[in-house]
Amino acid sequence: MSRTPQGQRASLDKQPHEVAAMFDGVAARYDLTNTVLSFGQDRFWRRATRAALGLLPGERVLDVGAGTGVSTQELAQSGAHAVGLDLSLGMLAAGRQARPEVPLLAGDALRLPFADASFDAVTISFALRNVTDTDAALRELARVTRPGGRLVVCEFSTPVNPAFRTVYLSYLMRSLPAVARAVASNPEAYVYLAESIRAWPDQAGLADRIGGAGWRRVAWRNLSGGIVALHRATRP
Repeated sequence: MSRTPQGQRASLDKQPHEVAAMFDGVAARYDLTNTVLSFGQDRFWRRATRAALGLLPGERVLDVGAGTGVSTQELAQSGAHAVGLDLSLGMLAAGRQARPEVPLLAGDALRLPFADASFDAVTISFALRNVTDTDAALRELARVTRPGGRLVVCEFSTPVNPAFRTVYLSYLMRSLPAVARAVASNPEAYVYLAESIRAWPDQAGLADRIGGAGWRRVAWRNLSGGIVALHRATRP
C-alpha cells in the first residue's frame, strides 16, 4: 500500500478522505503556489473557462472542485449566479476567509447535493482527475444540469508538440516538486499532483469519456500548447 499525502507519497488510487486531507494540507498557500508553478497562466485558464461556458446574467453555474473559490469568483464576473463546491474543508475555510462574498459549499462530486436539472452550466477545473470515479462524476454533473445546459472541464492534458512535451514532462517530475518545496505549504502533495497529471488521459481520451457519460457535442480547445485543455459538451 502506498503512503499517504501527509508528507509522503500519495497513491493514484484515490480515496475521498485522502484527497480531502491532501488539499487540506495545501490550502494555506494554494492560490499563490498555483500562480508560481503555472508562471501566472492560471489566471488565463480561469478566464478561458468562463468564456467557454458562455454564461449569461442570471444563469446558475456550479463550480465543482472549487477549492478556495478563486475560480467561482471568476465565473461570477459574467453576471451568473456561481456556486462553488469542494470536498476539502480546509480549502473551503481558506476560501471563505479570502473571499466571503463567494458561495462555497462542502460536497462530493460523486454525490452532488442538488436536485436534477438545477443548473444551466457546470464546470470542474483541475479536479476531475482527483475524483475516485471519473465516469460517475461526469454522469453526476449531467444529472444536475438542465437539458441543453453546458459542461466545461478545464484539466491538465498532453502538449501537442513532441519536443515541448518532453520538456514539460521533465518539469513536472523534476522541477515542479523543487519549486513546490520553496512555496507550498505541503510540497509533497505536488509530487502526487505531478504524477496524476502524467497518468491522465490525453485530449481525445477524455473526450471519449465525456461522451460515454452521456454528454453530447463534445469538443476541446488546447491552452498553453496543450498543457491544459478545455473540454466543452452539452447535456442532451
